[in-house]
Amino acid sequence: MKIHSAESHQEVLEITGARVHNLKNINVTIPRNKLVVITGLSGSGKSSLAFDTIYAEGQRRYIETFASYARQFLGTMERPDVDHISGLSPVISIEQKTVNKNPRSTVGTITEIYDFLRLLFARTSDAFSYVTGKKMVRYSDDQIINLIMEKFSDQKILVLAPVVKGRKGHYRELFEQIRKQGFIRVRIDGEVKEMAPRMQLDRYKVHDIEIVIDRIEVKPDNRSRISESIQVAMKQGKGIIMVIPFDPAKLKQEYGEAQHFSRFLMCPDSGISYDEPQPNLFSFNSPYGACPHCNGLGVVSQIDINKIIPNKKLSINKGAILPIGTVKQNWIFRQLEAIANKYNFSLDTPVEQISEDALNTILFGSEEVFKVKTQADSNATSYSLSFEGISNFLVRQQEDEQLSPSMEKWIQGFMNAVTCPVCKGTRLRKEAHYFKIDGKSISELSEMSIASLQEWFNSLEERISQRNRTISREIVKEIRSRLSFLMDVGLDYLSIGRSSKSLSGGEAQRIRLATQIGSQLVGVLYILDEPSIGLHQRDNNRLIRALKNLRDIGNSVIVVEHDREMILAADHVIDMGPKAGVQGGTIVAQGTPQELLSFHTLTSDYITDRKNIQIPFTRRNGNGKKLLLEGANGHNLKKVTVEFPLGKFICVTGVSGSGKSSLINETLFPILNNHFYRSNRKILPFKKISGLDFIDKVIEIDQSPIGRTPRSNPATYTSVFSDIRNLFAETPEAKIRGYKPGRFSFNVKGGRCETCQGGGLRTIEMNFLPDVYVHCESCNGKRYNRETLEIRYKGKSINDVLNMTIEQAVVFFENIPAIIQKIGTLHNVGLGYLTLGQQSTTLSGGEAQRIKLASELSKRDTGNTFYILDEPTTGLHFEDIRILLEVLNKLVEHGNTVLVIEHNLDIIKVADYIIDLGPEGGNGGGRIICDGTPEQIVKNNDSFTAQFLKNELNPALLK
Repeated sequence: MKIHSAESHQEVLEITGARVHNLKNINVTIPRNKLVVITGLSGSGKSSLAFDTIYAEGQRRYIETFASYARQFLGTMERPDVDHISGLSPVISIEQKTVNKNPRSTVGTITEIYDFLRLLFARTSDAFSYVTGKKMVRYSDDQIINLIMEKFSDQKILVLAPVVKGRKGHYRELFEQIRKQGFIRVRIDGEVKEMAPRMQLDRYKVHDIEIVIDRIEVKPDNRSRISESIQVAMKQGKGIIMVIPFDPAKLKQEYGEAQHFSRFLMCPDSGISYDEPQPNLFSFNSPYGACPHCNGLGVVSQIDINKIIPNKKLSINKGAILPIGTVKQNWIFRQLEAIANKYNFSLDTPVEQISEDALNTILFGSEEVFKVKTQADSNATSYSLSFEGISNFLVRQQEDEQLSPSMEKWIQGFMNAVTCPVCKGTRLRKEAHYFKIDGKSISELSEMSIASLQEWFNSLEERISQRNRTISREIVKEIRSRLSFLMDVGLDYLSIGRSSKSLSGGEAQRIRLATQIGSQLVGVLYILDEPSIGLHQRDNNRLIRALKNLRDIGNSVIVVEHDREMILAADHVIDMGPKAGVQGGTIVAQGTPQELLSFHTLTSDYITDRKNIQIPFTRRNGNGKKLLLEGANGHNLKKVTVEFPLGKFICVTGVSGSGKSSLINETLFPILNNHFYRSNRKILPFKKISGLDFIDKVIEIDQSPIGRTPRSNPATYTSVFSDIRNLFAETPEAKIRGYKPGRFSFNVKGGRCETCQGGGLRTIEMNFLPDVYVHCESCNGKRYNRETLEIRYKGKSINDVLNMTIEQAVVFFENIPAIIQKIGTLHNVGLGYLTLGQQSTTLSGGEAQRIKLASELSKRDTGNTFYILDEPTTGLHFEDIRILLEVLNKLVEHGNTVLVIEHNLDIIKVADYIIDLGPEGGNGGGRIICDGTPEQIVKNNDSFTAQFLKNELNPALLK
């Protein structure tokens, strides 16, 4: 009997009394089976409504369907603070934060394309020998007999069963076993010998052994005997036989090469055979298919000598060899002294002056024996022993299964991940590369871009046999549909072999979207978090079409989004506001996009151009200096040479996958970071860089969380909390009581409430029900004990200060320069609505980024800083972008250089200098299409960015 939920027949999703985070007890009705966009300022409550209310309730209801016994293992979910939700379908959330960091996860495994590819290769591929390159063959017993009758007609042959191939051993027991079975001859290493009692071979040499099953003349009359001999040979040789023509007068002399025949895949020339291909042969996550050297990871760890000896100007005693540090009275330094005596140098000699032979001995060891004294004085006992080598010691330690995590991390610091030399990064064992379809192996297909792979599959049927066409029809259909979904969401430049941990948040989200479209589920509510992140305007329409396709097959789609095109393409729009934080949390407008435009909200004002981000009348000239990066050719970069003019606002643009992150995040930033901070970041290949003397530091500001625990907050991240604690410790009452700044920390014992340990909340475990969080009964949620809270500054306790909004705090601390400098910048970047003690786990990506920006702004300005921001507009409303631009422009006005990687036209149009990469993504990109001011860029006909930027610029200025 089918049970139909009454909710599934409702036309709307109805939410009553939502109060999660900053939501103001709102009621909202959302139409089902429509594309709905929730928009509004950053921090206005969009995610609180979409994810923390609707999705959280959907998840909770799903888990409630499990038996109570199962729920205790699954864990339970907190009920969102909402009175009632009706019309809720099963919910699937597609967020940016869910990038799989597993090194074994790839685009192909996430989308299941690779699973279908493995099945396709197991069923329809042709095998080739890795020795000769010839096509492998497999025969039935009848085919083998016919081939022998035809090929060796009227010749005398030996029928052999191979039992040992290329292995060491004396094989005494094997020969005894063969003799007992009645066989009288064997062929050993190419020579036929009579069997003899106690027969054995040299156990340290490699041998080939075959049993001589029969000696027979190939004539039609002998067909039945040949058949019986082949049956016996197949049994003894486990499916493989060898046939050799011979001259009875000269048994030791063979006429012609040995011919191999097998029921399995086998090379007719070399005799090597493969097992029948199964899908797991092509899986790098299976021991049957994974490369044995790298275990299917494609990379191996290798000692980096430059990390062991980073500064060759130092001597060994001064700490040139990092793993052993500076000179100590220990055994390793005694051994090094013995090596130094042997090679005529001292441990005070700079490493760069030590001979290459001596250095190789120190690093890689030697079998040579050195005399090592037990003590420094001349009368000490000495031992003669060889030296293992620092590098070899580290490798041996890393392979120890008992190694502690901290020791493993320490050793990893001296190693680099390099491409596996055996599988060349393909992750698969050797045999898997020699199964091919239309001349392509599975690893070659995995390296092709999605666009090229789709093209290859579209014409595959014309190039394969009728039999394979019939077998592969359904598999190819599934692969094609999944490839087309990836193309629809603008990911044509990726390859299915691309590791998922190297994907951006936007890319990972769109892959999950393509996977969901491919699953063809119906009646589901999908909630997406800014799917347009990282997507060029050119590909926006493809994404919108994909979302509409998801809606058209019978699903509801809710998108949290700020993109103008997405808002206008929606069936229904919900605008949250009016402002952010405590001043937001209400619905200021709702309806179709056309109805929304009639409201006077911030969103509608920007869409209708009643408000806009002003384009500067003149572009900055900068300070005349520049950074010049030459010959960058990592990933898809084509030996790019690029100029970064300093003292300007630079914007790096280009379609998704064109090489922006490779150029900036993986080449330029690591170069600068390693130069200024002596870090050890991996740098993609480049030829040279000049102009480093013109800047004095580099700062990267991304959208990663400012902290992962509820104890982290804006006050602790910006260090203003230390100043506030110092201020409270300086009050007369605190001095009388002897309180130090540590007394006002909620992270250490002393002043905090010990019942909740400074958390303010207590968790009540409810076994089968969700855990309940209640205010601590001792401090009533105030985090501190009574004595600490009695200390007041201007009538406020330390807890009162943490609960102040930044806007209130600016007024409260206006006469304290050290504090106002830090919280003033938080206010200037538009975060006045946050409280000083707000848990960092409740902050959006855009808010976290602006807190980092404010933290940097509050520091002393050098005027020669190079700032790098990767898509800073993620999660930001038009108004938030305006505030962000004011901050960035202020940095540039002080002489600094700000570089942003961005697709948002509001940022691109105000830049002083644009570097546009392309023209396409993947292999079709990696070149500088054009650079210059926005007005110069729009004159380029090859740039996709230019086509869209043209509409944003003032036509009068272009003339």
